[in-house]
Amino acid sequence: QVQLVESGGGSVQAGGSLSLSCTASGVEFNGFIMAWYRQVGGNERELVARHAPNGNIEYGDSVIGRFTISRNNAKATFTLQMNHLKPEDTGVYYCLAQVWTAQFWGQGTQVTVSS
Repeated sequence: QVQLVESGGGSVQAGGSLSLSCTASGVEFNGFIMAWYRQVGGNERELVARHAPNGNIEYGDSVIGRFTISRNNAKATFTLQMNHLKPEDTGVYYCLAQVWTAQFWGQGTQVTVSS
């Protein structure tokens, strides 16, 4: 059974930092694309960052230069370091593990950035 557990969300003032972590179980972690998405209200989830098994990394345009992702295959963890946070970064952040067309989502963690 695949399980993704996020942690590290919370509230911070603009300009501050937060680190999110996603721990996976029940997956062959090495072979999965790992990604963070965020959702604001009823809007569609938008890509924050994606890390492919071959090392390719992609960031959403709004977070380039501020956010950094990393993965530890041995520990099956995936981390999002968020610096210089802005109020528009507020939302629910979800961890995604994907292989081919199979997608597995975490439960989400709230990030709130106040001005």
